[in-house]
Amino acid sequence: MSGPAGGPAGGPDAGAGPKSQIRPRSRLVLAGTVLLVLVLGVAIMAATARLFLWPPTDAPARVDAILALGGDPGQLRAKEGVALAEAGYAPVIIVSRGGYPPAPCPAAGAPVHVICFRANPLDSRGEVEYAIRLAHANHWTSMLMVPERDQATRARMLFRRCSKMPLVVVPVGAHGTSLLFDIPYEWASLAKAFVVHTSC
Repeated sequence: MSGPAGGPAGGPDAGAGPKSQIRPRSRLVLAGTVLLVLVLGVAIMAATARLFLWPPTDAPARVDAILALGGDPGQLRAKEGVALAEAGYAPVIIVSRGGYPPAPCPAAGAPVHVICFRANPLDSRGEVEYAIRLAHANHWTSMLMVPERDQATRARMLFRRCSKMPLVVVPVGAHGTSLLFDIPYEWASLAKAFVVHTSC
């Protein structure tokens, strides 16, 4: 049987309806997925830059004590803390001796007093909590903290959970090659601070 024009019944487009509907829908789903991935990627990169690469920092100011967090190669945080104390920003510096093996306790010129310790737990939370207990025992009312730059956001948050005393955060720059490890580590540690250890 032929159609009006002599061709096959139903004309040349017969049976193409369902396929023509499926293909545009598939393309829309694919485009939406790609767009979502791009948006999420940009959001993660922006958050990474703000939280870890260029976090909020403070100018050095006079405080009762300086806390230098540990665990960094070369003890850059301890060296910066000692330099700030010797420059007159605090009479006392508290230095974490970090991981394994423990880092040596640095020396400082008089009249700076150096207190070295090993945190329990041996992480940023343990370091911050030890320093705040020491501050309460010595009636200190302000503190300057020296973390690594990519650690500054989390360290400030951990401190704020345990104390409302004025805090100055003066980070040191991270090693360029270590950022490939440090950024994923900081994301995981920040998630842990929100999910597992949610209080001081």
